[in-house]
Amino acid sequence: MDNDGTIRKGLIDDIRGMLSLYEAAYLRVHGESILEEALAFTKANLKSLATKSSSHLAKQITFALDQPFNKCPPRLAARTYISFYEEEVSRNETLHKERYVEPYAWTNAVHFEPQYTRWRILLAKSWTLIAIVDDTFDAYGISQELQSFIRTLKRWEIGALDELQDYTKVIYKAVLDVFHEIEEEARKEGRSFCVPYAKDAFIRLLNNYLAEVKWRTDGHVPTFHEYMNVATRTATFDPIITVSFVGMGTIAGIEAFKWLQSEPRIMTATNIIGRIMNDIASHEFEQLREHCPSSVECYMNQYNLSENDALEELEKKLEDAWKDINEECMRPTAIPRYLLLLPLNMARISYLFYKHGDGYTHPDPYVKDDIRALFVDPIPI
Repeated sequence: MDNDGTIRKGLIDDIRGMLSLYEAAYLRVHGESILEEALAFTKANLKSLATKSSSHLAKQITFALDQPFNKCPPRLAARTYISFYEEEVSRNETLHKERYVEPYAWTNAVHFEPQYTRWRILLAKSWTLIAIVDDTFDAYGISQELQSFIRTLKRWEIGALDELQDYTKVIYKAVLDVFHEIEEEARKEGRSFCVPYAKDAFIRLLNNYLAEVKWRTDGHVPTFHEYMNVATRTATFDPIITVSFVGMGTIAGIEAFKWLQSEPRIMTATNIIGRIMNDIASHEFEQLREHCPSSVECYMNQYNLSENDALEELEKKLEDAWKDINEECMRPTAIPRYLLLLPLNMARISYLFYKHGDGYTHPDPYVKDDIRALFVDPIPI
C-alpha cells in the first residue's frame, strides 16, 4: 500500500504477488474496504496480464479468475495446485518425486474390491515402506549397520531404537509404525494370529536384501541360479501378498499362510516375472553405479552370451512362468481359489509397469495413461 492507503501501481509488475493478493481478498469480511479495493484492482489487472504471461502462469490466472481457491472444493483445489506445482521451475524435487500413486496402483491391482479399502491403504503404506528399505540397502547402507538393523528389528521393540545408526533409526520407527497399524486393524477383525506371518515375511525380505549387499560389496557375480534364488525373493511380492492375506478375512485362514510359507509354484512364478521384468527394464541404469549384477548380467556371464541373446532366453523364462501360473490356477488347490488371484494380479501389474521400460521409476510415458484411466478419467456416460 502507498502512504495514502491506495494499492501500489508497481504491484502490476509482480504477477505472483497479484495472484496471491487476489486469492487473499476472497477471505474478506464485512467492512474490509482495503480488501474490497484489492479484489477490484487485482481482478481488473489479472485479466490483461493473462495474455502477456507464460502459458504456465496464464493457466493459473485463468483458473483463479474463474474459480478462486476460497470458493473451490478442497480436494479440487489441492489437485489443481499439484498440477500447477509440477510445472514450477522452482519446485522442491523431493516433494515432486514422492511416490504414492505407483504403490497404490500396484495394491489396487492386487485387490480392488470396495470392502478392502482400509487394507489397500495399509498395503500401499507397506509398499512405500519396502521401497524406502530397498533403496537403503541397495544404495546407501553399510553391511554391518544393516545386519544390526535386522537383528534389532527381530525384537520389534521401540526401546531398541537407540542401538541403531541415525539413518536406520528413522526407518526402524517407520517399520514399527506401519506394522502397528497392521496389528491394530488385524486385532479389530479378530485376526491377530496372522501378523507374525507378515513380520516373518518382512524379515526374510531384509535377509535377502543383505545377501545382495554382500555381493555388491565383494564384487561377486553369482551364477544365474544363485542370483534368482535370492533375487526372486527381493522382488518384494512375498511380504506384500502376506499382508494382503491378513486383510482377506476368514477366506485366508492359517492354512493359507502356511501355504504361502511353503513357496508354492504360483508364487515362485510370480516372483520370477517380477524380478526378470524389473531387471530387463532397469539393468542398464542400475549398472551405472555400484550395484549387484542383475539377472541379465548373470545370465550373460554364466553362458557367455551377448546381451540380446541373454534377453531372448530370459523372455522364454518369462513365458514359462506365465504358463506355470496358468496351470496353478486350473489345478485343484489347497486354499480357496480366490486367493490365487492375488499372485496372478501381481504378475499382471508387473507386466503393465515393465513391459515397455521401468514404469515404476518413470511412470510417464510408460503407465501414466493407464493410471489416469483407472483413477482420474471417468468413463463417459
